[in-house]
Amino acid sequence: MRDTANISIRWLLIFKEVYESLNFSVVARREGMAASQVSRVIHQLEDALGQQLFYRNTRAIIPTENGHLFIRYARLMLGNLEDARRELDERKQEPSGLLRINAPVFFGQRHIAPGLAGLAERYPRLSIELTLTDDYIDPHRDAADLIFRIGMLTDSSFHARVFGPQFYHLAAAPAYLRKYGAPEAPDDITRHKCLVYRGSSGPNRWLLREPGGEWVHYPVSPLLSSNNAETLLTSALGGMGMVLFPDWLIGDRFRSGELVKLLPGHEAAINTEPQNISAIYPNARHPPLNVRAVIDYYVEFFGTPLYWQSAVKK
Repeated sequence: MRDTANISIRWLLIFKEVYESLNFSVVARREGMAASQVSRVIHQLEDALGQQLFYRNTRAIIPTENGHLFIRYARLMLGNLEDARRELDERKQEPSGLLRINAPVFFGQRHIAPGLAGLAERYPRLSIELTLTDDYIDPHRDAADLIFRIGMLTDSSFHARVFGPQFYHLAAAPAYLRKYGAPEAPDDITRHKCLVYRGSSGPNRWLLREPGGEWVHYPVSPLLSSNNAETLLTSALGGMGMVLFPDWLIGDRFRSGELVKLLPGHEAAINTEPQNISAIYPNARHPPLNVRAVIDYYVEFFGTPLYWQSAVKK
């Protein structure tokens, strides 16, 4: 078996030029190399293929039948390379092709999906594959070009664009407050009916603090716990109990009056570290235009401050 793996693009280019000019010296001047080097490249190519491509004598260079056959494939390979280069250059000018996006389920439904129509209108040559999952996604191993992530950013092996912070709020429906009243101090929480999100690491902790103070954990015995945020939200809207949820999930409910913010003089959280909403993608010397364009679009779409935060009553 011949070693065709060592055939380089440069060999193919020189072969094509020799085939078309039938003159080593012409190709040598064009490529800035000696005629003997051109001859050596053709010899190396013939050795790799195990076929003679040209008859040579002192007066002429004549392609063999194998040379006539191989030029078709050489032109095809070089043409494919040129097409690839051209398409890559076009992608530097306009986002196009497939972009795979991953996002948390409810955040994706509420804040990524509503922007897709505008994204498609702005970039009609771009195709989107959106996967919604709350599982951890590693951008270096999983099929995702761009990941929307909520939480702390600790891995330096990827780039991140922070859209803004995530804030939590303690809330209840007017129906619940009419029946049970509102907590006047954080200690009152333990005496109220609480609806708690339970993730893979267990139930969320409920933390509160005065601005600038230390976080305090208030253990609650949930009336309802669930790994489905929508279920808890529906129950809260029905007056079943209080929830501690992020602003992006309940900001519109504050604006509509379906939920009321509780203990407005305190900050709330489920952990003590700041949480951000970010877009991450693998480290690359040249970040793809598709990724940069989609991130910039959602920076504009989310606004500053993030549009759902402006709905939260202070």
